[in-house]
Amino acid sequence: MSIELLSALILFALASSATPGPNNLMLMASGANYGFTRSIPHMLGISVGFALMIVLVGAGLAQIFEAYPVSYTVLKALSVLYLSYLAWKIATAAPIRKSAEEGRPMTFLQAAAFQWVNPKAWAMALTALSVYAPSQTLTAFALVAVIFATVNLPAITFWTVLGQQMARILTNPRRLTTFNWAMAGLLIASLYPVLWPG
Repeated sequence: MSIELLSALILFALASSATPGPNNLMLMASGANYGFTRSIPHMLGISVGFALMIVLVGAGLAQIFEAYPVSYTVLKALSVLYLSYLAWKIATAAPIRKSAEEGRPMTFLQAAAFQWVNPKAWAMALTALSVYAPSQTLTAFALVAVIFATVNLPAITFWTVLGQQMARILTNPRRLTTFNWAMAGLLIASLYPVLWPG
């Protein structure tokens, strides 16, 4: 993997892991309701579960791309369109409202299993594998998984630690606008090697 592609993958992992989505909103609520320590299994379940999902989905995608080479090009085009749409939605998003959970925090296994029904996780995994793992090998999938796990854990920790404070910070119009446009910009920047391959 080239330095340019690796840098773009790290930017994509950071932007997609740090932006609001089902995992981050649930962690924000968990941090607010149960505290950081009790939310650790939830955080680890997301990080490990998503990394495993990337490898397993990648192994299946490799067979599809080998059987139908045009599917790789189609998936890449759809990924670019989806990321552009997502960037616009992030840049123009409304303030996040705090969501409260009742009962116990999510367990490690529940959080890991949730990745398979999380549409944002599927979109992130498919985009990362189709755009940033051009060799479509198990080694490439593992590298994408390791990068996501490395970048994802600090990002989700951020949401958990802030908890109730995150909702207050992001409802401030100036901070919300700055955050949303920065995340949107990072998503678009991560597409540079795809749109203008060197």
